[in-house]
Amino acid sequence: MAAWLLLALAPLAAGATLGFASYYGDHMVLQRAPAGAAVWGYGEPGAALTLTLAQDSGLSIMKKTTRVKGPSGRWMTVLDPMAQGGPYVLTATQGPENVTLRDIYFGDVWLCSGQSNMAMTVLQVANASQELAAAARYPHVRLFAAAPARSDLELEDLQRVLLPWSVPTADNLGQGNFTYFSAVCWLLGRYLAEALRSPLGLVEAAWGGTPIEAWSSPRALRACGLHGESSSPALPSPPRRVHGPQAPSVLWNAMIHPLLNMTLRGVAWYQGEANAVLHTERYSCAFPALIADWRRAFHAASAGTTQPLLPFGFVQLSSYRGQPPAGSFARLRWHQTADVGVVPNARMPHTFMAVAMDLGDQRSPYGSIHPRDKQHVAQRLQLGARAVAYGEKELVFQGPFPTHAVLEVSRALLNVTYDQELVWRRRDVQGFEVCCCSAPAPCRWLPVPVLAVASRTVTLALPGPGTLVLALRYAWADWPCDYQSCALYNSQGLPAPPFLLATKPSGAAPGRSDGAGGRELLLLPGSAFL
Repeated sequence: MAAWLLLALAPLAAGATLGFASYYGDHMVLQRAPAGAAVWGYGEPGAALTLTLAQDSGLSIMKKTTRVKGPSGRWMTVLDPMAQGGPYVLTATQGPENVTLRDIYFGDVWLCSGQSNMAMTVLQVANASQELAAAARYPHVRLFAAAPARSDLELEDLQRVLLPWSVPTADNLGQGNFTYFSAVCWLLGRYLAEALRSPLGLVEAAWGGTPIEAWSSPRALRACGLHGESSSPALPSPPRRVHGPQAPSVLWNAMIHPLLNMTLRGVAWYQGEANAVLHTERYSCAFPALIADWRRAFHAASAGTTQPLLPFGFVQLSSYRGQPPAGSFARLRWHQTADVGVVPNARMPHTFMAVAMDLGDQRSPYGSIHPRDKQHVAQRLQLGARAVAYGEKELVFQGPFPTHAVLEVSRALLNVTYDQELVWRRRDVQGFEVCCCSAPAPCRWLPVPVLAVASRTVTLALPGPGTLVLALRYAWADWPCDYQSCALYNSQGLPAPPFLLATKPSGAAPGRSDGAGGRELLLLPGSAFL
């Protein structure tokens, strides 16, 4: 690893006046058309610089001339849009000096960020030996990892590189525990490469035990009233030498801000465990604010080559049995969707989510907070990426979600209608609860059994006639079900996500009959019942 680190930083360490920024190098992937790829680096202030893209045979494809700015000594240019493929050679020339990068491909570039579940390597996941052995079959899915770093000021370039651009091997995909390379990122890239038949560039910037505040800019923190607040998450950390800083904006400053000039196709995010014990109730503001802020920043700094609505995918928290207050993981899952339950939504446009609450792993040697099944996580992420980022309109990428309910008062039944066909996978796992009032008892959450599951309707048995249902929730627990054994899925095997919904009588008159002895209820986000 030390040799790779020195190689990545050698041009500047040797005092050369000409060089590329730290995250450009041999074997890299640059963003393909329709975007042009932004490229930047360092040179002699005020001097002209020529950037030449050539085929591997030496045939020149493109030339760009720019001038190095003073006194910063930085240059930047945008390549003309290039179709996917390669290999190419990219040369920066300034006077007698030149620096050449080889084995370059054009494809799609994805940034993968978050805390330790994003940092888990392929060595740590289920079926690790088979996954590592398969690495050689994907030579055009290229890897890059930023080293964990923090800063009190926004940095222009990375402090250190953990893994410079590399062709995947069993070694660099399984370098150890929570080091490099991210299993979720690798598997997402591999699945996308298979579906798109395009080169993929994967950029990892992750650090275990870190809250969202550390990854947020001061602008995003101010938008949620979090600016200047320190943090100290209390979740158990994986056995690693560095557990990561938690101070506001320090990872944004050192690990995200330096990447802003890069042209991206999308972002994958796996974070939230730390916020199950820190500012949990503000995550519904902090997460949409981070997404919106990253989009603005990447679009502006990349000269508009990164889309303004940069596709942003994330993993909803898996199951956990541990120390946080009971229900904190359930609340954080809800806040990950901006208190709506599904994405995309009005507060989180152009996003997608991989539900993971049914992938719990109590026997994980890294603790139940680190489940080893990252293949299902990545498969669900890539479905969302293909639907949202790549526009596959007919692709089903998320599980069933309720649309409305009918309360049969006389029979004490609640019929909940979903937006997809339902598969009742486990009849011994209920998962539904109602917050109800039945005089003279106070309102409280009560489990309610599932009597039947029809094509798109679940029938729940209420405590008794006259029950007033105020809210309904499903899978609202830190550990809602065992591995792949939640109650409801769709026919593609995607789990119905957890939800917390309030019931509001529809129509002009509250409680209006639906004409068949029932009372139709609207289902609205029910965060007031947290």
